[in-house]
Amino acid sequence: MTTFAEQTEALQLPADVQNLLFREARTANSFSSEPVTEEQVRAIYDLVKWAPTSMNTQPLRALVLRTAEAKARLLPHMAPGNRDKTEAAPLTVVLAADVDFHENIPQVFPHAPHVKDNFADEQGRVEFSKLNSLLQVGYFIIGVRAAGLAAGPMTGFDAQGVDDEFFADKKWRSLVIVNVGKPGENPWFDRLPRLDFDQVVETL
Repeated sequence: MTTFAEQTEALQLPADVQNLLFREARTANSFSSEPVTEEQVRAIYDLVKWAPTSMNTQPLRALVLRTAEAKARLLPHMAPGNRDKTEAAPLTVVLAADVDFHENIPQVFPHAPHVKDNFADEQGRVEFSKLNSLLQVGYFIIGVRAAGLAAGPMTGFDAQGVDDEFFADKKWRSLVIVNVGKPGENPWFDRLPRLDFDQVVETL
């Protein structure tokens, strides 16, 4: 069995960066009032946009909520346990899948723009966009951590209510809502156990 030091050294990222992104990163449940800047949001996107999706389709879309008025539209659709922390967070992002992602295929897959025609069936696009957007949700959370911020991802909300409230004129389908900011007072629950390598990985 390899030691912790050996595991750390097997990765090219410096140990402090490994810790920032994974080992010491936590899901925040409270946030300070320190604002999240537009520059930080743009930097997060400009980092995580390089991560892979099927055929480079990039179906994830993000609605950034900063104002009290915008939050007031969201809060009634949040599960009761998620409302207060969402109201208090300096920034909340609704991450959604764009069912009409295929319209951008000539731009993002220019060597084979005809691939757009393979997505004529909307139900097929729903499943494809959800899978690839959820991949991008994971990238987004890591990007938030890379910016030195904490992410509080939540799936406890009325997705149809959020879609009706914010996306009535779009083919966006909400998946995950993420509070973003600097950790506040008592932000962490106790660290929960993780499965060991031998419980998860099989090698043939």
